[in-house]
Amino acid sequence: MGNVMKIAIVDDEKDMRQSISQWLSLSGFDTETYASAEEALRGLSADFPGIVVSDIKMPGMDGMQLLKKLRGLDSTLPVIMITGHGDVPMAVEAMRMGAFDFLEKPFNPDRMTELAKKATNARRLTLDNRALRKELSDGGAIIKKLIGQSPPMIRLKEDILDLGQADGHVLIEGETGTGKTLVAHALHAVGARNSKTFTLISCSAFDEEELGKRLFGPAEEADPVPAMEEARGGTLVLEDIEALSDKLQAQLLTAINDQGTPAETRIVAICNLQEQDKTCEDVLRPDLFYRLAALKIVVPPLRQRGEDILSLFTKLSEQFAEEYGCDAPVVSAQEAAQLLQAPWPGNVRQLINVSERAVLQNRRGTGSIASLLMANTDDVEAAITTEGKPLKEFVEAFERMLIDNTMRRHKGSIVSVMDELQLPRRTLNEKMAKYGLQRSEYLDH
Repeated sequence: MGNVMKIAIVDDEKDMRQSISQWLSLSGFDTETYASAEEALRGLSADFPGIVVSDIKMPGMDGMQLLKKLRGLDSTLPVIMITGHGDVPMAVEAMRMGAFDFLEKPFNPDRMTELAKKATNARRLTLDNRALRKELSDGGAIIKKLIGQSPPMIRLKEDILDLGQADGHVLIEGETGTGKTLVAHALHAVGARNSKTFTLISCSAFDEEELGKRLFGPAEEADPVPAMEEARGGTLVLEDIEALSDKLQAQLLTAINDQGTPAETRIVAICNLQEQDKTCEDVLRPDLFYRLAALKIVVPPLRQRGEDILSLFTKLSEQFAEEYGCDAPVVSAQEAAQLLQAPWPGNVRQLINVSERAVLQNRRGTGSIASLLMANTDDVEAAITTEGKPLKEFVEAFERMLIDNTMRRHKGSIVSVMDELQLPRRTLNEKMAKYGLQRSEYLDH
């Protein structure tokens, strides 16, 4: 959306329109002007990236009627009203109807700038939250965030689509840093409850008493609505389910049993025990475990995801390079092999850290990817090798990454890529087909 917010100025007096527009433009805003309320309504939409400044007294539809129409269009759109001198009752009525604020003529221009800044900040926050909610309810967008075409990732995406459509409770297991919470969001987003509430509680973030209150109530006046109530009809995600005490496990089981079938609230439980050689079944009472694990998803560790590791590293290092205003590191065949062989105990979270540090190292012109992989372990050998993989697997993964990076750099220009990689067109086409790379993905749209 960009940082400059728009201000729509509605006033039937040309001089007033122009002077307000000029002043707000000088204050750094992008303005557009309308000579009537009818004209403004034709030009404004529910997601208008800015605010409205309108005179109250205008021929035809006046400012109060415009305010009412705009509130119907988007109740969160900030509207600043301009009133005639001494017309306080009208201004009070406008505020009662939901105006953001009002200015009395003749007004202080600095006061207008101050109000415009407050209103546009509020608008930006609203639109950002709206965009985030839309993203988190858009199953397609979330599934795209689960990057990778390795068999374990294809299976994971299929599981999400299948279980998302089902209505039973779900248990998500997997190592730290594999993206279990993202999977929970995706399950909600692709299911029938995606327009309902999504509530997430970390069971390890509160002591027993506070967690019980936060989950089940009773809620006192200043407290948030208990999560079981808040998520009614939607999805309640319980992170670190293994942290639930025996008492709270019993309460949760009662709450689940009281709901009947189908469940009013779908519970998605996330368990983080894999590193401790335990399972959720070891720590939860059996009756609760079997209710929560009616459907189960295991998120694969990064080390099992083959060439996805290189795809992710490329994507992440490009994002960080753009953020830091420098070039992404060029990965050699040896470094590609090291990335593919690393055990990745911290999974995707560790890969994000390694990608960012590789970009910063590249900017300084020092260091290597191997040194970053070894930074988190005392065992140098373990840092860069796990069980052996066939040479063919390394070669293919590196080849795919090389073609992908070169296509990206040349924005899909086949001739430039053929020239740089010294490949005949037919060979390049065959390899792109083999690795599922499509030229259209690299073109500037």
